Amino acid sequence: MADVDTNIAGVIDKLDLGKLEKSTLHELLKLCHSHLDETDDDLITRAFKLCYHSHKDIKRASGEPYYLHPVEVAKIMAAEFTIDDESVAAALLHDTVEDTSITLDDIRANFGDVVAHLIDGVTKITGVFENRDSKQAETFMKLLLSMAEDIRVVLIKFADRLHNMRTIGHLPRQKQFKKATETMELYAPLAHRFGLFKIKNEFEDLCFKVIDPNSYKFIARKLKEKKEARESFIEEFMNPIEEELSNHNFNFEIKGRPKHIYSIYRKMQKQQKPFEEIYDLFAIRIILEDPHSKEDCWRVYSIITDWYTPIPKRFRDFISVPKANGYQSLHTTVITKKGRKVEVQIRTRKMDDIAEHGLAAHWKYKEGKESGSRELDKFVTWVRDVLDTPRPDAATEFVKDFQLNLYQDEIYVFTPEGDLKTLPEGASCIDFAFEIHSEIGERAIASKVNGKMVPLRQKLKIGDQVEIITGNKINLNPDWMDDVVTHKARARLRQFIKQKERKVANEGREIWEKRAKKGKVEITDQELTKVAKVFGFDATQDMFYEIGKGAFDVNKPFEKVKEYKSKGRIDKDQPESEDSVSEDKIQEEYISTARSVGEDKALLVEGELSDVKYSYANCCNPIPGDNVIGFISRNGDVKIHRSNCKNAHHLMNTDGERILDVSWSNNIESEFLGGVKVIGEDRVGLVNDLTEVLSKSLQTNMKSINVSSEGGMFEGILAVYIKDLDHLERVIQRLERVEGVKTVLRYE
Repeated sequence: MADVDTNIAGVIDKLDLGKLEKSTLHELLKLCHSHLDETDDDLITRAFKLCYHSHKDIKRASGEPYYLHPVEVAKIMAAEFTIDDESVAAALLHDTVEDTSITLDDIRANFGDVVAHLIDGVTKITGVFENRDSKQAETFMKLLLSMAEDIRVVLIKFADRLHNMRTIGHLPRQKQFKKATETMELYAPLAHRFGLFKIKNEFEDLCFKVIDPNSYKFIARKLKEKKEARESFIEEFMNPIEEELSNHNFNFEIKGRPKHIYSIYRKMQKQQKPFEEIYDLFAIRIILEDPHSKEDCWRVYSIITDWYTPIPKRFRDFISVPKANGYQSLHTTVITKKGRKVEVQIRTRKMDDIAEHGLAAHWKYKEGKESGSRELDKFVTWVRDVLDTPRPDAATEFVKDFQLNLYQDEIYVFTPEGDLKTLPEGASCIDFAFEIHSEIGERAIASKVNGKMVPLRQKLKIGDQVEIITGNKINLNPDWMDDVVTHKARARLRQFIKQKERKVANEGREIWEKRAKKGKVEITDQELTKVAKVFGFDATQDMFYEIGKGAFDVNKPFEKVKEYKSKGRIDKDQPESEDSVSEDKIQEEYISTARSVGEDKALLVEGELSDVKYSYANCCNPIPGDNVIGFISRNGDVKIHRSNCKNAHHLMNTDGERILDVSWSNNIESEFLGGVKVIGEDRVGLVNDLTEVLSKSLQTNMKSINVSSEGGMFEGILAVYIKDLDHLERVIQRLERVEGVKTVLRYE
């Protein structure tokens, strides 16, 4: 490596670059030589020089030279994905065609067809997910088609987004929210589906840090406080395993891996438990150095379970049956003699490479290596299959379905012939039927699971053997929509429902045309659309559908048309539908609105007190101290949400331009309503003790208390008046000291 370092330095010294640029290039080339099988120094150097000279006069939001961004993207390609030098060169140049005068032909002439092809692919998908929901399906499909052609295109896009998320703190707050929500909802699930678990975890933590910084800091602080005790426990747990594996002559690496912050937060929310009661905060990973076989993993499993008691329900064999993205590993959870649960993962070095780098690793293995090529082909086939299914009319539904498919856990079921099929968790017999073939799904009339007749709606479990019985005619049922989870089944059902609705709408149109002809009125389609909007319909087709099914009287639009013809205008019976209000009008109403904020004067809008009218969202009930965002409503008022609220996530993703930067004032005199959930052992006088602590020790007024008890356990929801987040935390800490109380949480 010393010789390589000397050679690199010799090449760089001759370049017409400054000291900083030479140092940056030197570092990049060292990374390439450390992680790539082959490195063309000349290719990387020429790409770096063009990158530098194309962007040298541009600054990022942080004030840094812009060229450092593509350099960091190239470093991620070299160190994280370890594909090849051409993808590193493409990463260096990925912004040149779009942002500078450099053309794709220039790239092709100077760097070859492969680099040009990769940059072209990245340029085409640059706008993915940055449009509104109504356009996302098209751009999402472009990304997938690009990926199916060359996976390196998407890996460069992942690297680009990852570096942007790492440096997101320099953007305005509302842009941070928008980008973080977009990354959490689409990039992280797609990384998960690619098997890029390391990248996916970092995406989630970086997004979580932006969306809910208070919770992020809390968990990070707790992990830091417990670090010494955690490391001591891991060492104690691993010592006998290490000794035993060494005695059996295994060549291995063993390490503890703490769970990432967002996964801990999700577990706390799902189980409604405080940090201290989340015990499986880390996993032990045992990596067998190659050459080692699958059988060796089972031998290691046997050694571990000789020392510690396994939990049968927590065992997963992803070696015999790999995940769709090629992930292979043995997973088990064991209990120590002190009652602590520890997750253990066992895999070979190659399996670990694929587990960490997913399809990027498969891409490396595909040349001349049958298994890697097979897994890559399987994934590409999956993508093509999704794109070939009937495309829904609603673009948002396409993205939603696909997102669900990306993130769901998998189950493995069998055909009557014993062929294995992989489905998302929660899949039904209907999903299975569509997985076999679209025609089987369309004509399914009954199903058997493990030899017994069951409803088609029945959810499947791992290991089920499923048989689908079909009829001669299409037997689709719109009510199945609630019972299917796969994109293929949902897309076909939605197409079927739309066809039925179209038929009803056509019948409604005929009813309208007969009434209009009888009444001797004529009206253009554009004018009729205005009439439909008066009655709250988005389009005439929606109005015709309601007429066709008998839910809307055709005489209502007929009378409105007659009125229009006589007056020359349409008088509105009700406000214009929300969707018809222009964005310009929303902004205009927002700027011109000058209403009192009430008595609390609690919020600063864009850094200062404002007369804009605002209110607090009921869905998340924000209180001073929470990280909050404002959302400009259709009438110009501002609705305040907590930044980690699910509804806020949706708003940031779909209407990011309406997000307003708000913060809490330092002089808040009002009280806010907060909720706490108390769980403990039921006993006489517990409720009285809780209310006494609130009123006497904390001088906190309570609005209401709802309690229930079962099996000797008590659970209560207390609504209390508090001043801010610190006040609420004091309430929680004091209630935790009441006799018999086990857990106190902020009520979500």
